[in-house]
Amino acid sequence: MHQIVELILITLAPFLELRASIPYGILIGMDVWLVFFVCVITNIILGLVVYYLLDKFIHLVVKIKWIGKIYDKIVVKVQHRLKKYVEKYGEWGVALFIGIPLPGSGVYSGALGSYLIGLKYKKFIIAEIIGVIIAGAIITLIVVSGSSLFIK
Repeated sequence: MHQIVELILITLAPFLELRASIPYGILIGMDVWLVFFVCVITNIILGLVVYYLLDKFIHLVVKIKWIGKIYDKIVVKVQHRLKKYVEKYGEWGVALFIGIPLPGSGVYSGALGSYLIGLKYKKFIIAEIIGVIIAGAIITLIVVSGSSLFIK
């Protein structure tokens, strides 16, 4: 049970997420499907919570006048300019951003980016689920194929 808790904690860590927890779980000998399931579900829940809390936090912070002015000047302007692209590519662009396991991508940055470009919560949920499953599958395949070199 403590190994599952370790997986969850690693998945919740910014910059690590399932990109670190899946390799960790597989390489310590846990069942591949259990690792995949725990890490993907944890990462999906994490993204939902981050986006939700980000929305609530920003609404509180923009009440400070000078922050509100900066927010309106920069973020709202960018959201307006990107609106046509968000409507055209929307959740698919975010899903690929979250799904491609590169440094700096993942649900933390995906949630922040989605919020800043004005992607609605429901569309973010779709994008995030697709992206996390893609990332989980890629990482799992890489680790399983690579770990066979070291495990006899």
